Amino acid sequence: MRSIGELARDSGLGVSALRFYDRAGVLVPAWVDPVSGYRWYEPAQLEEARLLARLRRAGMPLADVRLVLAGWSGADTDLVRELFKAHLRRLEQGLSDARGEFSALRALLDHRENVMTPLRIPVVRLSVAAPELAAALDAVRFAASTDPELPMLGGVLFDIEGESLRVVATDRYRMACARAGVAGHDGGRVQAVVPGPLADAMRALSDGEGPVRLSLDGDRVTLEVGDRQAAGRCLGHDFPDYRRLLPRSGGRRAVVEVAAFRHALETGPVRSGEAGAPDLSVLRVADDGAVALCADADGAHVGEDPNLVAVNREFLLAALAVGARDRLVLEIGVPTAPIAIRRPDDEGAFSLLMPVRLEG
Repeated sequence: MRSIGELARDSGLGVSALRFYDRAGVLVPAWVDPVSGYRWYEPAQLEEARLLARLRRAGMPLADVRLVLAGWSGADTDLVRELFKAHLRRLEQGLSDARGEFSALRALLDHRENVMTPLRIPVVRLSVAAPELAAALDAVRFAASTDPELPMLGGVLFDIEGESLRVVATDRYRMACARAGVAGHDGGRVQAVVPGPLADAMRALSDGEGPVRLSLDGDRVTLEVGDRQAAGRCLGHDFPDYRRLLPRSGGRRAVVEVAAFRHALETGPVRSGEAGAPDLSVLRVADDGAVALCADADGAHVGEDPNLVAVNREFLLAALAVGARDRLVLEIGVPTAPIAIRRPDDEGAFSLLMPVRLEG
């Protein structure tokens, strides 16, 4: 007999997926401990679970999955083969429809770009306190993308407006924002996307207590401290309008002791997904706003309980680490909305973490 954890490891299905398929009557364990509720599977069910994992990766609907599993071991495989063909036709038709839609969208985008006049970044010179700039870069750098297919997200946005510099980074799954005060800029809003390595060099120079000088001239950005400088070209891409992604107010807020919460995340229960998938922590939000880790057995009905939110554990730990505070505020809405991690003393410095959908 295999435990549910062993079957998950050997089949490529996550524990949460196995629970879901049990409740759905697709892959029912051979025996369930009446006291603990723990599931056990016969050795022969491993092949069935591996088949189910393949069908899941292929995106086959649950109704068809049931029929494939029911007919897999039979002498007559015609039904199974026809189900494969039908699903492949649906996928091909869906891909064809998607290509058509993206072709139309690209045409609209090309037209929009043709009628727009490129804006030249004006010459901007300002100063900012080194500790503020260092703290802002520390608060966002972890969220910058490392995906070579999305180079426009591989940098840090410098958004200057009035007497404020806001720095932003995102890799699609998380976003971090922080701000610092500036002096010497009385013009309109100016933006520049600083490449990650150059942002790191700027951070290294901002280790003192006095002001640093920041200048933008066309596509070139320079940071000067005394006779030292870090300079280079900005990324030649527009940064997404991060303001559209800012969290809405109204979520439940909970103050967490960072050290204790971090220890609970590192040592507490996790949900392991398929091979290569990140470990997830499931958070339960109480009526009074308190946040607690949900034990694996408690999460049997994730998807039905609006108070359960699943997050990438590594990303949440990273967000806690850069907070540099004994306490942080978690702002949690519905399970499908981003989680905001804020500093109690600075509402303008925060990170967003996208929730992860759990099977079932």
